[in-house]
Amino acid sequence: MAMGPIKGAGRRGRRAPMAEINVTPMVDVMLVLLIIFMVTAPLLTAGVQVDLPKTKAAALDQDQRPVSISIDRTGAIFIDNTRVPEGALGPRLQAIASGSNDEGGPRIYLRADSGLDYGRVMEVMGEINHAGLRRMALVGNPQGEAR
Repeated sequence: MAMGPIKGAGRRGRRAPMAEINVTPMVDVMLVLLIIFMVTAPLLTAGVQVDLPKTKAAALDQDQRPVSISIDRTGAIFIDNTRVPEGALGPRLQAIASGSNDEGGPRIYLRADSGLDYGRVMEVMGEINHAGLRRMALVGNPQGEAR
């Protein structure tokens, strides 16, 4: 509806308010947000590159965010994508255990590269257990799936 003179108005040239909504700015903002989300979504799934072993186990249902501990091919340890120096793993795990309200601590997902020595994985599992974290799961890829 365009603005035009009102019939019978006392003053000449008085205009009525426009009753249409201009949606063009809203569409522009939504398209920009769509592009931003399309660009950032793949970046959120990036993490430490680990070649996981195959397994027949199904994924676990959970309501809390677990702590992810990764061991890459070189044996370097990462807690939630942050590299941890060799001697600092124990204190970091104890801090995680003391910050949790759950008995046995938060759920720990241990991701280890399939080319690693079994002893290295057991060392890290021992540190996790020593820190008082009892809810640990080993992560693997289902058979037939690529990383």
